[in-house]
Amino acid sequence: LMCRGLASSAGRPREDSWLKSLFVRKVDPRKDAHSNLLAKRETSSLYKLQIHNVKPECLDAYNKLCQEVLPKIHEEKHYPCALVGTWNTWYGEQDQAVHLWRYEGGYPALNEVMSKLRQNKEFTEFRKERGNMLLSRKNQLLLEFSFWNEPVPREGPNIYELRSYQLRPGTMIEWGNYWARAIRFRQDNNEAVGGFFSQIGQLYMVHHLWAYKDLQTREDIRNAAWNKPGWDELVYYTVPLIQEMESRIMIPLKISPLQ
Repeated sequence: LMCRGLASSAGRPREDSWLKSLFVRKVDPRKDAHSNLLAKRETSSLYKLQIHNVKPECLDAYNKLCQEVLPKIHEEKHYPCALVGTWNTWYGEQDQAVHLWRYEGGYPALNEVMSKLRQNKEFTEFRKERGNMLLSRKNQLLLEFSFWNEPVPREGPNIYELRSYQLRPGTMIEWGNYWARAIRFRQDNNEAVGGFFSQIGQLYMVHHLWAYKDLQTREDIRNAAWNKPGWDELVYYTVPLIQEMESRIMIPLKISPLQ
């Protein structure tokens, strides 16, 4: 009743006012895919996130194999792709490898790389040998949020946190609107590495990648955000959009551009 009274009063606020937003979920009037509304327009990069669950007894051999082969793909100028980062999960699922690739040129670049790799005998042997070491694997194709940092190589040592959010279907625009403001609260210590949302694979997934000196620094930085006016409000509005969330603390391999 109180809500109805507020909405019908003579001093009813405008449609885009803060008070109205408490009671009515605004819908973007554009009839456009959220990928076109939220992704970086100045680039056409596509990202691939690979998550491999490795047999415990094979993790060292898996890492050694990846460190021999993946840089060759990364450095080969005829492949329009780059290895953004490669890690082992430290806290989270154990015996797990995470790789993040960038395809500069979008889907055509991805198709070109995949076509060339199928003709690459060394890579074919690598995949066969790697397959014998895995328990399971999955991947996703991602786009960057326009308001996040570009993930560029950085010196270490650092630990990395990959925070993954399964959003409720239909809420990606809301998430983007809130985080376009929230990201400014998390830039003081250069901890924000990259933010992505899924296009193929598990949908309505968001991934935020952070870098910290160590776990205590992570704790200090995250606690400091709560002392900044406005952070608590943004958390309050984004939490209801989440169905599930997961945090991985990861250690970069020696070949990772993100150290």
